[in-house]
Amino acid sequence: MLRDRVRRKALLDKVVSAEEAASLVKNGSRLGMSGFTRAGEAKVVPPALVERAKNDGLKIELFTGASLGNDMDGKMAAAHLLTRRSPFQADPVMRKAINNGEIMFIDQHLSLTAEAMRADQIKKVDTAVIEACAITEDGYIVPTSSVGNSATFALDADQVIVELNLAHTDQLEGMHDVYIPEKRPNRTPIRINSTMDRIGVPYFAVDPSKIAAIVETNIPDSAANNLPPDEETAQIAGHLLDFLKNEVKQGRLTHSLRPMQCGIGTIANAVMSGFQDSPFYDLEMYSEVLQDSTFELFESGKLLRASTTSFSLSAATNDHVMANLASFKEKIVLRPQEISNNPEISRRLGLICINTALEFDIYGNVNSTHVGGTHMMNGIGGSGDFARSGQMSIFVTKSIAKEGKISSIVPMVAHIDHTEHDVAVVATEIGLADLRGLAPRERAPLIIKNCVHPLYRDMITDYYERAVKRGGHTPHLLEEAFSWHVNLASKGTML
Repeated sequence: MLRDRVRRKALLDKVVSAEEAASLVKNGSRLGMSGFTRAGEAKVVPPALVERAKNDGLKIELFTGASLGNDMDGKMAAAHLLTRRSPFQADPVMRKAINNGEIMFIDQHLSLTAEAMRADQIKKVDTAVIEACAITEDGYIVPTSSVGNSATFALDADQVIVELNLAHTDQLEGMHDVYIPEKRPNRTPIRINSTMDRIGVPYFAVDPSKIAAIVETNIPDSAANNLPPDEETAQIAGHLLDFLKNEVKQGRLTHSLRPMQCGIGTIANAVMSGFQDSPFYDLEMYSEVLQDSTFELFESGKLLRASTTSFSLSAATNDHVMANLASFKEKIVLRPQEISNNPEISRRLGLICINTALEFDIYGNVNSTHVGGTHMMNGIGGSGDFARSGQMSIFVTKSIAKEGKISSIVPMVAHIDHTEHDVAVVATEIGLADLRGLAPRERAPLIIKNCVHPLYRDMITDYYERAVKRGGHTPHLLEEAFSWHVNLASKGTML
């Protein structure tokens, strides 16, 4: 199978073990690795790098598309392999190392990493480790279940290590549309005017002389670990669907809505699942990740087509999709993340953007990243790419966490990722607040009434009313604004 997948036969001389490939990585290297939301990451060279870190103290800086599967981020952090990590992660071991200050984490909008490297705002990678399902006759790399930043890494690196993964079907070839924007200042528009427009090529057009090693693998992607929909997520979906029905009634949308973007995770996936029992049809997605809910919508006939940079699927859904890839192949296109998340395209297509908040405040500012304002959770991901540029920016969360010890709606968020200017709608299982066209003094009462859990409604109402008496366009009691967070840190509850 390896010989069939490597169609440039001269490159078969480059086939080596994972350990031999890992030996090519120098201490202090800036390494670009494929992988986005546990899909399409290198599987065997990173563990070999971990062993080097244990044996000879290897240190590297790591750049990816997003989070890695197979506990790779955690294993690298535990081995003290990494000095720097960007632009996103979702591993508890690495999270601890970041918050302890051991790993310097650059939390970056996902559309910007490749762009920043191309503009020399951050240094390019010197080595790329890329998972592939095939190498073409020209020596070009066909990626697997994600594209992410891999194309830029492969094109810019001095050397490329290819993991050719036989666990991925070669039927993935042809699903990708790899387009790299031209350099500034004479860049032309990105010519995507509808979800399925193809403007690139289905491979990474690397110079084959840069391919330093090929490693055979046969390891599947990690399964997504989303929880199933529950009563609260069903209620959030219900509020959102009622809101969109009214948008149709008011003539602002049609029953096919606009192309939708949906963030990753349990709540976002569950909310999208709610569209199965909705009156909407002929839907499209232009997003960064396709989750289980996407394929549920495909098979229910609700969803026609989808553009993305990665899959993030449960084991059962992944097996089903890959076994029936022919039926999905013409409905899906996989792009680099700087294209899937590009603000120019979001604005042009008028996306409806649904993302998850850790917390939001009474004026609609959203914290997506920092627990207590100081401790990194995962990263901003792609939410910022879409929130400002889409037609409608919606943030969802459950109203409480930790059995009511935490309120997800607070007087003032302890860290701001999305300002009130970029947030159109917020929703919890309690209700939904449409913030469009409202001043701060109009937003706060609506959020308190519609979104705050009854456990906290009197507390937050009291705060707001006393702040209004003090005055201001955006009334606050600065000496109390973070008192809920302080109480949580000292007593274990915001109550």
